[in-house]
Amino acid sequence: MTSLDRPLAPNPYDLLPPVPSFILESDDLQDGQALPPLHSAEGGNVSPHLRWSDFPEETQSFVVSCFDPDAPTPSGWWHWTIVDLDASTTELTQGQGGSDLLLDGAAFHLRVDHGGAEYFGAAPPPQDRPHRYIFAIHALDVETLGIDDEATPAECAFHLAFHTIARATLTATYAIA
Repeated sequence: MTSLDRPLAPNPYDLLPPVPSFILESDDLQDGQALPPLHSAEGGNVSPHLRWSDFPEETQSFVVSCFDPDAPTPSGWWHWTIVDLDASTTELTQGQGGSDLLLDGAAFHLRVDHGGAEYFGAAPPPQDRPHRYIFAIHALDVETLGIDDEATPAECAFHLAFHTIARATLTATYAIA
């Protein structure tokens, strides 16, 4: 079986208990469309603009993540995780995923699968089918998840299962020819 023949991984959020959705928009990405090269590892590694609205009134904080379920691993690949964004934060500008210094308040990045604590752009294996990059905003019922910057994105996702009251996603695709 070649990498092009392997089955498509499920969307991981489809496997979780359902929660309400809200609006997630981007000046850089369109749901279901190709990710611009600027947001890939080979094209600039610049995090995209994200803006969200119409989340539950009782939201106390947000977590932002980007996950590739199509990576050739049993666990996918985490590209971005920001924890403890204040409930008043409803937008991340392009490039704001480059450092904790660019985030407001107590928000911070977790170390993702490439080893750094910042956004890591799309980087599928060459000549693989397009990978999906699922950008998710999780609205939480707590001001902080109570994890520190040594936590993994998988550990964060575990805690999200108990505190997510709504979630919005936007999926872009990317392939290297």
